Amino acid sequence: MTEFSKLGYRELLAQREALEKQIAEVSKVERAGVIEDILDKMALFEIKPEDLEPRRGRGPRKQSGPVAPKYRDPVSGATWSGRGRAPLWMADQDRDKFLIGD
Repeated sequence: MTEFSKLGYRELLAQREALEKQIAEVSKVERAGVIEDILDKMALFEIKPEDLEPRRGRGPRKQSGPVAPKYRDPVSGATWSGRGRAPLWMADQDRDKFLIGD
């Protein structure tokens, strides 16, 4: 018979509760040290919180912002950058005729 089979269900639950309390206490103490260590390393390597945000690619983060228009509707004057879904005024037409010249 194993040690656990000698204990009843209630005793095992009580042991689990005591262990969970111990785990929470130790975690709280160790967590503070880990956070301090992380902050020290962030300061040493000049890492900012925004540097920790997940990235899709492996390269340096690219700045996104407004993109210059590439196409113009000669009738309405509306423009489109060429990104995303094409506007209705271009639907089923040759895009080259809407290109904005340099």
